Amino acid sequence: MITWMQRHKKYLIITIWISTIAFVGAGFVGWGQYSYGDKAGAVAKVGNIEVSMGELQKTYSNLYRQYNQIFKSNFDEEKAKSFGLKRQALEQLIQQALILNLAASYDLEISDDELLAELKKQDYFFKNGVFNKEVYKQVLSRNNLNMKEYEKDLKKQLLIQKTLKLLPVVENKNEADILNTISSIADKIDYKVLNDSAIIIDTSDKFLKPFWEKSQQNFMSEVVYNIELIKQPKKSLEYDDAKIAKHYAENKTHFKDKDAKILPLEKCKDLVIKELNQKATKDSALRTYIAFKKDKISSDIKIETFKLSASNNPYGEKTLEKISKLSLKKPYLKPILVKNEYFIFKLTSINPSKAKTYEEAKAEVLPLFIAQEKKQKLLKLAKNSVNSFKGTTTGFILNSDAHKIEKLPTLEANEFLVKLFMNQNKRGFIELDSGKIILYNILEQKLLPKLNSKKSDAIVKLKNTMFNNGLIKVLQNNYKTEIFIQGL
Repeated sequence: MITWMQRHKKYLIITIWISTIAFVGAGFVGWGQYSYGDKAGAVAKVGNIEVSMGELQKTYSNLYRQYNQIFKSNFDEEKAKSFGLKRQALEQLIQQALILNLAASYDLEISDDELLAELKKQDYFFKNGVFNKEVYKQVLSRNNLNMKEYEKDLKKQLLIQKTLKLLPVVENKNEADILNTISSIADKIDYKVLNDSAIIIDTSDKFLKPFWEKSQQNFMSEVVYNIELIKQPKKSLEYDDAKIAKHYAENKTHFKDKDAKILPLEKCKDLVIKELNQKATKDSALRTYIAFKKDKISSDIKIETFKLSASNNPYGEKTLEKISKLSLKKPYLKPILVKNEYFIFKLTSINPSKAKTYEEAKAEVLPLFIAQEKKQKLLKLAKNSVNSFKGTTTGFILNSDAHKIEKLPTLEANEFLVKLFMNQNKRGFIELDSGKIILYNILEQKLLPKLNSKKSDAIVKLKNTMFNNGLIKVLQNNYKTEIFIQGL
């Protein structure tokens, strides 16, 4: 009986909720280098929703911080690469976009009242036990967060939650009993970790070029925007006391100390003058912009030329995004602030993306070829070794005993055990997200005494995960996904 349950336990739970997922299915029809095409401002498009590079970078940073905490600050870019963190970040954003498309199809929205209610739950914006707007602004400012962007992101997360709550998931007693039994099954195993560190790959043109020829369309040149630009000189003017006092009176909330208290004029006079000069600089830039459009630029104003692309961009992502939306019929971009200086841009021509030659693409192709070849050779080694390997023997372990898998870090051990206890085969191998392969042989099994802990939360989480995975698969068929970034 135990052996049968071990082999079939992933189906024991799935069958209970298969009707729920089928119901959802019946309701619907059907970091790398940029390959921009005509979507220079996005790394992907899902249905009607674009995923920006800024969102990808933010999500990647959040994932990096989470992994860094798990690894107790012993996490670096090399580990991030091995875990495919950039790919995880993009997949997370694509799944969010799929649900947001679904929300739009139902005309779901998050009101300002719902947003405010959520903000009032976040205690890091509290003062004396209640939400405080000034503290809210101060906290965001100290963390280099823009209020508008923060609220936009929060609304997006609330909308996803609202959409998923349309079909709530609950548990019943039979499910709790089944999960309790399954979670009590213990395995004694023999296991061996395989990695590709010792695998050598022939990277000569004889093997590399055919790999490139099969996927040339994946190696495209960047879109290059040929632009003219004018850098506006900073103004440094003299202002009388009346002018300074008037500007301070109209904008005093701009001048605060570290405790978010408004500074008196005598303590921020230099800041007021600086702001007046910034305003004068912007006004001058606007006049230059108008003259530029009318082809009446003064001869003493220097016009520079530049070839702007994703990899050659000293003016920032937002500038590139704005320029990518210009056309030769409307080529001028209003003054934009870049690193505290104003620039005026004019689009003169566009070099579109095109397929790279073999020599141009070789540096990009090489790591992808090596990764694929190593994966194939490691898989072949696993298949040839699985029936005869000798590895490390454990005691009886549950799927929560990652600390007992000594040959793997905790995160990978958890992944291995989750996949092991969902597997039907007594002997086999399991591929991890990091690329490692674990050979295993289940030597013995036994049923441990049933746990008395409450399983409701675990059941609901498991059902939610299964339901959400089924929903995502349905939405993938319903909304087209285009990815404009390579090498993740």
